[in-house]
Amino acid sequence: MLLSRGSRALRTQWRTSRAVTQSVLGKTSVNQTTPRWFTESRRLCAIKPVPLADIGEGIVECEVIQWFVEPGARVEEFSPLCEVQSDKASVEITSRFPGVVKKLYYETGDMAKVGKPFIDIDIEGDAKPEEVDTLTSPQPDKADVKPAPVDAPPKPTSPVGGGAAGEGFKAQSHGEAMPPKGKHASLATPAVRHLSKELKIDINDIYGSGKDGRVLKEDIYKFVKERDSGASTQTSAPVSAATRPPTDTSVQTETPQPLSQTQHQMFKAMTRSLTIPHFLYADEVDFTQLVELRSRLNRVLSTSPPIEGQPAKLSYLPFVIKAVSMALYQYPILNSRVDIDAQSGKPQLIHRSQHNIGVAMDTPQGLLVPVIKNVGSLNIISIAAELTRLQTLAQQGKLSPADMSGGTITVSNIGNIGGTYLSPVIVDKEVSILGIGRMRTVPAFDEQDRVVKKQVCNFSWSADHRVVDGATMARAADVVRRVVEEPDVMVMHLR
Repeated sequence: MLLSRGSRALRTQWRTSRAVTQSVLGKTSVNQTTPRWFTESRRLCAIKPVPLADIGEGIVECEVIQWFVEPGARVEEFSPLCEVQSDKASVEITSRFPGVVKKLYYETGDMAKVGKPFIDIDIEGDAKPEEVDTLTSPQPDKADVKPAPVDAPPKPTSPVGGGAAGEGFKAQSHGEAMPPKGKHASLATPAVRHLSKELKIDINDIYGSGKDGRVLKEDIYKFVKERDSGASTQTSAPVSAATRPPTDTSVQTETPQPLSQTQHQMFKAMTRSLTIPHFLYADEVDFTQLVELRSRLNRVLSTSPPIEGQPAKLSYLPFVIKAVSMALYQYPILNSRVDIDAQSGKPQLIHRSQHNIGVAMDTPQGLLVPVIKNVGSLNIISIAAELTRLQTLAQQGKLSPADMSGGTITVSNIGNIGGTYLSPVIVDKEVSILGIGRMRTVPAFDEQDRVVKKQVCNFSWSADHRVVDGATMARAADVVRRVVEEPDVMVMHLR
């Protein structure tokens, strides 16, 4: 009896469970076209406005050199988005997350503001509903950047290249019609772009032969050669009034020209620097023994097997940089900066432990000052290797913000161009700078009053007269002079 009652109870529960299940399945089949909420949440996308990150040194705006993406392109994390030039340094901006590019806020050549959105990326992932409104908040009005249409009409013929004439030269050189190019197709280094501006050529009219279509200097020279040869066979086009030389040379004409990005940064930096009261101190240094030591060391380097990272030849500049670092140990005030105390509002000196010596360089982009970090811990070979690395990057326009920041004192070698004396301007956040003139051979008297030949170079110092007095500057300059005149002293201070 008990078993039969238990069996009937189990059958009753099973029939009830089956009925409920069928009822639920029947209801679901009726409304099966309506998706469930948690299914839709996985397909939810959000537009993420990406702000231009702060790249240091108080930079508030950057020039967009080139874009690597365009609307509709998919990017992954750490994929390159664009290249910008900020405060004389070229920086590549990468994506922080994967997604699809929806909008470019700036075009090539525009000035992008630090902290403001410069690109919109459609993020694919589990975005929370309450975050969508924040991510898709309206941004400042700016026209969307769209890829150039394939059937865009050709530009008018110009005597300086580009436009329809440039396309004709490319088609003739390849023997067939070239495919159309979008405005994001031409990639080039800042040095190549500077050359194209000097030759008045639109870089988008050139098909690059480098990797990923990158335009090289050879491509520009080839384009100019083909353009000139093609122009000689055609009727000369009318010259615009802006490029036509004046017919009346007795009348003064003025043509405005905007500053380049490098000139604009130099304008602002030197305007700040010239608010510092300068004083000049000049000294004459005998390079005779340094010339002999450098010749011996270069002979050793030329006969020894090559070592990776080691320069094949030494210049005089690494010795001077090391001598300046040795003087800074005795006169640390020259390695400091002036600041205002936030609490008291009074000026104070901030002493810095590392000797980060900036070196002024003449480059195709203009005057750049990369920094050799922690010179006190480097020997002559290490300083020369780092100097070579920075010079190579500066000529290519590839210096990073880290290479340009953190300087504590600056050395400017104008002598390799030809100047003998100079009055250098102190860099902002520093209190002194050394200018090196050209080395020259002069007759001099030795200890026996005999006339001998000596190699002499002039050192010109500028210092912040608010905190550095003339006596301190003279004593520090004398330490540098004695070390350069007797370079074997550096052996006793190797680190």
